[in-house]
Amino acid sequence: MSKPSQLKWICKPTPPESDITTNQNEIGLSKSLAHILAQRNIIGYEPAKKFFRISKDQIHSPFLMKDMGLAANRLIEAIESKQKILVYGDYDVDGTTAVALVFSYLKQFTDNIDYYIPDRYKEGYGVSEQGIIWAKNNGFKLIITLDCGIKANEKVALANKYDVDVIICDHHTPGEKLPDAFAVLDPKRKDCNYPYKELSGCGVGYKLLCAFAELTDQEDHYLTDYLDLLAISIAADIVPITKENRTLCTLGLEKLNNNPSLGLKTLLSGRKKNNPFTVSDLVFFVAPRINAAGRIKSGKHAVALMIEENHAEANELTENIEANNTERKELDKEITAEALAMVEENNKVTELSSTVVYQEHWHKGVIGIVASRLIETYYKPTIVLTKSGNTASGSARSVDGYSVYEAIEACEEHLTQFGGHKYAAGLTLPIENIPAFTLAFENHVANTILPEQKTPNLTIDLEISLEEITPKFYRILKQMEPYGPGNMTPVFMTKKVKGLYAKVVGDNHLKVTITDDNGIKLSAIGFGLGNWLTHVNAGNYFDIAFVIEENEWQGNVSLQLNLRDIC
Repeated sequence: MSKPSQLKWICKPTPPESDITTNQNEIGLSKSLAHILAQRNIIGYEPAKKFFRISKDQIHSPFLMKDMGLAANRLIEAIESKQKILVYGDYDVDGTTAVALVFSYLKQFTDNIDYYIPDRYKEGYGVSEQGIIWAKNNGFKLIITLDCGIKANEKVALANKYDVDVIICDHHTPGEKLPDAFAVLDPKRKDCNYPYKELSGCGVGYKLLCAFAELTDQEDHYLTDYLDLLAISIAADIVPITKENRTLCTLGLEKLNNNPSLGLKTLLSGRKKNNPFTVSDLVFFVAPRINAAGRIKSGKHAVALMIEENHAEANELTENIEANNTERKELDKEITAEALAMVEENNKVTELSSTVVYQEHWHKGVIGIVASRLIETYYKPTIVLTKSGNTASGSARSVDGYSVYEAIEACEEHLTQFGGHKYAAGLTLPIENIPAFTLAFENHVANTILPEQKTPNLTIDLEISLEEITPKFYRILKQMEPYGPGNMTPVFMTKKVKGLYAKVVGDNHLKVTITDDNGIKLSAIGFGLGNWLTHVNAGNYFDIAFVIEENEWQGNVSLQLNLRDIC
């Protein structure tokens, strides 16, 4: 029987047997768990100790970053001389959490500070000319950019012209020439020897504050009270949760779960589950709400909530953001339905290698989400366009392994501007160019996409038996958290199982008891796998891919398999 999901199962390479044996002997793990660690390049007692026992001493000195001393001393000078400081950040989660973190911390030391979030629709991404002029007209002498600025050469030159110094805190890849800023903090600078290159934009801003704290002899050099904001940025920006990011995210989750800031506490109060927040919760519950403010109204509302210290104000801001999120979801659902209908109307949908759709009335704030939704259905490089002023504006999303940025770049003759990275990009073009661009984009994708990139993959870490899935096994897996890019939740495979007591619940979800020939039984849930009911109930053998989780029901906690696919 073919898999309804069309997923292609790919098993990770097996690490050297010697590495697995080392982990078994030095750490005292089962062979399967030793295998999982070795796959993640954790081999031996000391690396495992650092991995499992997170501590603040795993955080690098901020002064290892190029220009850090220059930036921190300029910040001290601005505060001591009562110069006005503007904290400038992008409107997404990474940018707004960074602004909230930096502004909240620095306002303890100066009243001459404000923040600025560009308007998504009037100014667009990053440092804007309007923002620089606003800073100059309002007497600011220092701008700290967060999660943006590394390619803002012209805007920085304008600031210099107005005698406004700029400290750039960014984590994106620089262009050939760095902006002529007072200081440029970016671990991806070619001349920067900072040992970890994958910090979020908020993480770079955090490092600047750590340097400031050290130079001014503040008691908490790690800014512990602000790490909840940093954890949210790491999760939402999909940066690797490895090494220093994993340390910062772990400490941030501890803060979030034990003593979150007031604004975050009110925002989190809407979650129905009582168990501790995980990275997954930050990605799917917290981040969409923070993002909704910038998509529907303004990212300033998200910052206002995250820095709020008054309960009544925090509650009101949370209500507004929840309303924004509700509107965002409704727009997402409505526009996705329209876009799917447009694709279906094209009789050649199965023959095309890409998807490009346009409607002038679609809301610009959700077209990136809609592009992702279309990929869930058709799994093709996708661009969703809408009218923005007198031009068309679009968001692009891609499939695993294929660079949508390079595909767009190949069609740049039709565009006004574009930017982004391998899997997500933005673009603008004259409305009259849409047909020509659509054709050029389709031709390029058709000629460059590989056959294996046309089918979504499911990466399997390891094949295990049901017998191995014990509370002890799961406890060790839990200690490998937080999971995320670079340290993903292990996906296991078990072959030749049968289903008992299977039924469909909710919106086509398969609920079943899985058993093997040894009589081991485990409960399982397969979201969206209800189409397998007849096959599972027929007494056939089948293979399952799954992650292991805890299920709490009426006060009882048990292990459960979350099925990712059936074969």
